[in-house]
Amino acid sequence: MKRKLIGLSMLCIGASTFFSACSSGSHKKGKGDKVSQVTGWPLNDKRFGGYEVTNYPGQQTPIGMAFVQGGRFTMGATDDEMPTLENNSMRRTVSVSSFYMDETEVSNVSYREFIFWLTRVYGADYQDLIDREYPDVTVWRQAMSYNEPYVKNYFAHAAYNDYPVVGVNWYQANDFCQWRTDRVNEYLLIQAGQLKPNATQSNEDVFNTESYIAGQYQGTQGSHVHKDLDPNGSGTRIVKRSDGIFLPDYRLPTEAEWEYAALGLIGNNPSPENKRRRGEEVVTDRNTMPWGPKNTTRYGLHNQYQGEFQGNYMRGEGDVMGVAGGLNDNADITSPVRSFLPNAFGLYNMAGNVNEWVMDTYRPMSHHDVNGFRPFRGNHYQEAKLQEDGTLEEKDSTGHIPYRDVPNTEILANGRYESRTGDLNNFRDGDTLSQYTYAYGQNTLINDSTKVYKGGSWADRAYWLSPGTRRYMQGNLSSAMIGFRCVTDRLGSPDGDNEPGGNNFGGTRTHKR
Repeated sequence: MKRKLIGLSMLCIGASTFFSACSSGSHKKGKGDKVSQVTGWPLNDKRFGGYEVTNYPGQQTPIGMAFVQGGRFTMGATDDEMPTLENNSMRRTVSVSSFYMDETEVSNVSYREFIFWLTRVYGADYQDLIDREYPDVTVWRQAMSYNEPYVKNYFAHAAYNDYPVVGVNWYQANDFCQWRTDRVNEYLLIQAGQLKPNATQSNEDVFNTESYIAGQYQGTQGSHVHKDLDPNGSGTRIVKRSDGIFLPDYRLPTEAEWEYAALGLIGNNPSPENKRRRGEEVVTDRNTMPWGPKNTTRYGLHNQYQGEFQGNYMRGEGDVMGVAGGLNDNADITSPVRSFLPNAFGLYNMAGNVNEWVMDTYRPMSHHDVNGFRPFRGNHYQEAKLQEDGTLEEKDSTGHIPYRDVPNTEILANGRYESRTGDLNNFRDGDTLSQYTYAYGQNTLINDSTKVYKGGSWADRAYWLSPGTRRYMQGNLSSAMIGFRCVTDRLGSPDGDNEPGGNNFGGTRTHKR
């Protein structure tokens, strides 16, 4: 009997390695301090195959950005669309996911950093790349205005360092976002000791996030390179997305994201969530302007700032600044990007100063058949090119992985797509599924390069300061009244404090449930 009991005990001890049935502490910490929840095998342990799982601390707020917690809101015009009679911004309920947005418009000094990097890396052999990204400084010229000082100085002179960059078209703004993605991720690898700084990069030998992950950029290894726990590995390895070091891509905001962020409705919640209480699902008022529910452009509190303009815009024909000794917005053209008060999300100049490009392709009927979650018009599905053996194509002469459009034959064969094509700029508004057609230059000025901009500018009337208004321009054109800012996605939980997603009744959240 005693021998049987000993046998059962040994059986239990052996099984605990797989089932964790006898002791939750049966696996010692060290080489592998985690176990698989589906197999019981130790993780992060070379002896057991070396499958790695990162202890991810959560996503941190990127430099220069503010956290925008997502949610539901009423998208569309707040006031009647009397000035245009286009009726192209109907009200509808949509939801956006949480994201991070630049606190300010991208400034001249930041865009000059982009041009400087391009010149240093590609200037010897690809001058056309620099010329393609340079802002059009001639946007200041008007037939009946003397603006040559702005042509010469606005982008180049230190006096305008912190003013919003203008003269940048939609495509240039997207290229800036891609460049920023790579520079941020490269610096994160340097900070983590994975790479050493490389100021001599040029042409194809430049850091690009995709080419690095594909093993096509070597660089110079740092002092804390990841050990490869794969028994068949080389001993060290590059960083993967699963390590949690890389940030998601920088990009332009969608129209819905931009409008949601500009409204700042979190400021209208009388009882938002904090560490001591759960939030209430209520918004007391709908904002007309980014700075609050009151339909006014002036500061309303009874203090020394009462009556001051809360945005940079044109009050009336020819009146862009007020009178000497009492300038109403203290700006003739644009103003520094941190001028005026931020909204409830901490975002500056979401009304006035400059309009801002958003990611969407313009269609007047985009509100019809809208997807209520993360709405966006302009999907154009692409994927990295592969070689015949299934590996990625070699990076191009500028260091980037080449991409291709997903063929319509693959779209049709898949069956889960809503359309017959991977280019959805015209989906249900200009394609064979709708009654509308857009023949650019014949019956319309709309095509796939027509992009939305929002926010109002120093040269606009107050009507355009309302986040629900929308206008459009060809993406290859630019203006002295249009700039941009970037966003990046919030990964994982929508909570900016890196609390777990969902309602966890086990007390894992910091506030009382």
